[in-house]
Amino acid sequence: MSGFNVIGKPWPKVDALPKCTGETRYADDLHFPRMLYAKILRSPHAHARIRRIDVSRAQAVPGVHVVLTGRDLPTRFGILPVSQDEEALCVEKVRFVGDPVAAVAAVDEWTAEEALRLIEVEYEPLPALLTMEQALAESSVRIHEYGDGPNIHKLVSLEFGEVAEGFAQADYVREDIFFYAGSTHLPLEQHAAVAHYGPDGRLTLWSSTQTPHYVHRALAKVLGLPPHRIRVIAMPVGGGFGGKSDPFSHEIVVAKLALLTGRPVKITLTREEVFYVHRGRHPVLLWIKTGVRRDGTITAMHVRSFLDGGAYGSYGVATTYYTGALQTVTYKIPRYKFEGVRVFTNKPPCGPKRGHGTPQPRFALEVHLDKIAEDLGLDPIQMRRRQIVEAPSLTVNWLRISSCGLRACIDRVVEASGFREKFRRLPFGRGVGFACSAYLSGAGLPIYWNDMPHSGVQIKIDREGGVTVFCGSADIGQGSDSILAYIVAEILGILPEDVRVVTADTDLTPVDLGSYSSRVTVMAGNAAVEAAERLRRLLFRAAAERLDVPEDQLLARERRIFDQADPERGLDFAEAVQLAEARFGTLGAVGSYKPPKAPGRYKGAGVGPSPSYSYSACVAQVRVDPETGFVQVEKIWIAHDVGRAINPRLVEGQIHGSVYMGLGEALMEEHTFHSRLGVHTAPSMLDYKSPTPLEMPEVECFLIETEDPNGPFGAKEAGQGPLLPIPPAIANAVYDAIGVRIDEIPITPEKVLKGLEDKARGGSGRVGPTSIPSLTWPEPIRVEPPPEWRSSGDLT
Repeated sequence: MSGFNVIGKPWPKVDALPKCTGETRYADDLHFPRMLYAKILRSPHAHARIRRIDVSRAQAVPGVHVVLTGRDLPTRFGILPVSQDEEALCVEKVRFVGDPVAAVAAVDEWTAEEALRLIEVEYEPLPALLTMEQALAESSVRIHEYGDGPNIHKLVSLEFGEVAEGFAQADYVREDIFFYAGSTHLPLEQHAAVAHYGPDGRLTLWSSTQTPHYVHRALAKVLGLPPHRIRVIAMPVGGGFGGKSDPFSHEIVVAKLALLTGRPVKITLTREEVFYVHRGRHPVLLWIKTGVRRDGTITAMHVRSFLDGGAYGSYGVATTYYTGALQTVTYKIPRYKFEGVRVFTNKPPCGPKRGHGTPQPRFALEVHLDKIAEDLGLDPIQMRRRQIVEAPSLTVNWLRISSCGLRACIDRVVEASGFREKFRRLPFGRGVGFACSAYLSGAGLPIYWNDMPHSGVQIKIDREGGVTVFCGSADIGQGSDSILAYIVAEILGILPEDVRVVTADTDLTPVDLGSYSSRVTVMAGNAAVEAAERLRRLLFRAAAERLDVPEDQLLARERRIFDQADPERGLDFAEAVQLAEARFGTLGAVGSYKPPKAPGRYKGAGVGPSPSYSYSACVAQVRVDPETGFVQVEKIWIAHDVGRAINPRLVEGQIHGSVYMGLGEALMEEHTFHSRLGVHTAPSMLDYKSPTPLEMPEVECFLIETEDPNGPFGAKEAGQGPLLPIPPAIANAVYDAIGVRIDEIPITPEKVLKGLEDKARGGSGRVGPTSIPSLTWPEPIRVEPPPEWRSSGDLT
């Protein structure tokens, strides 16, 4: 017998029924006896010193139990060890409108809010640096006292191979500048947390978080408690998209309030607060220069990225590297130079949003390549297709490609969309655009570098055949709990409904580093495979003895273990379990996973490596109204190299979600602030524009399976990569429709009309940035490419 019984089938998610019937409890649904409610006072200033805080009137309000200020929580924290720059409550200085200053725990939210209004804070306003240009120019005004320069968080300069030589060999060299606006995650669920400090001296935090392991670490540091006396439980998450992957000040505040009161304390942020603490997409200005031969073959590429990081570090060091690291995993680039800078500004800190640091450079690269193809009179599909990376291989910056299905992705969407028949041939106002992308299946290195596993799984089997899987991963709606159930069910020969999954509880589950970077399917999945296979060996050994059949001749399927040569000769799963327990004792097993060691050995090589890379290709068809400037996306065709679809229905759901978010970023979403005050201009779901079902186009998706050698059953990521080609495909389609280049995101009606007006006056019709900030870049770290690049030279 061959094939799979569970893998590759469209099973329901294991949490589908509780969510559909309203039984799932989120963090804000929790309620405990004697529970208090917390609220946080936030700064009205973008940049100011705190001269004095008087909480006496707030403390006198009936029903108020505790009032906290920064002096109560002075220890700094942050998600990255190199950027421990945040305070749960600001001690001496506020750095953006919304920075936390004080907190209150009271009998109800209304009392807590009344007390906040009575807290007196005396501020000394400081100059607010609200743009990258201001922050780089005003070196006498420092947002932080650390970094790679005045108001510079991170400055990167890397060169792989002789880039100048590559440009000298080029027949054509083009430079372009692009801008990608910042945006927020817009989860339906606001951030919420509940803390309780028990009589046994143990602290428990229930939180809407993607990274319980790192929240646990931050709590231990800031509160000064032994880690083994802290328990963090990640509740079901009503949307994360990266916005709940930092440890947040409100989580630390409620924990401290619970410690002081001995009572449960809950906090739920308002929607406006979420807009300020969001950690959303970095606004990025990109300059890109590429040299090519006449046939479009790339000889060299140079990229500069300028990231507006906001007021704190967050994941920003990694984000900076990500804006340059992954260009090379899509196309063969023999010589590559990357320079990147992340600038502190007095705005809410940015962090990871779906596709972390890669949609911005992907937009720039794919539009840039379309321009090169047009300049040279080349087919944009063929120009890309002929220089796709091979597998297995190493890129010029030492990233290992284990599988690549991009050619198949391209062929599927080009054929299905009729791209060649439509491109440059549709009536004015209608057009098609194309783009490719790649993304990682989990970061190859942990945030805190160590040699321990990135993910662990424990499985126990009870005497009646019930199977429970324990893993520290957090299901944020992407279906990671279900993936664990499917994998274990496949290996043990049972059904997903027979598997109970317990996740994201630091007391009960082994460590998993969190739900970010599309890592859970590959990393937790591989750990589950290891644990389940260990248990299957015990079951097979016991069954083989009873059936008098060689172990390698047994098969587990449909709740039975049987002889493949004689399927009638077998045992029920529960019977095999009882035999195995009698033979070996209580049945349990552990599995763990650590990615393959990354081959790069240079400073900065820790960002970019992954067990595998997914690939996507997309065609967008648009209709542009030249009278109003409105862009309507009529249809999206997208193919995604998923390695193997553990559950094709879930993969398609992730692709549709990625298309939706990419559509919003391409056409309307933008995190904007008052140019002088630093106040968010649209901090509500009413004012912040995002797509509704009316704007969502028809989506036709194709799953390409390449069976990656490093994934569980060959699987790769599917949750983030499909977003990346959407914005550039739409931008290229707008140009095909009306001949106007919008080189910045979002592509709003105002920009379309501006481009059309410029073109009517005889201009180019281009709308976008025209310059980059003046910055002295350091000498690059020069890295020798892998041997195959040194020998192949210029790819001729």
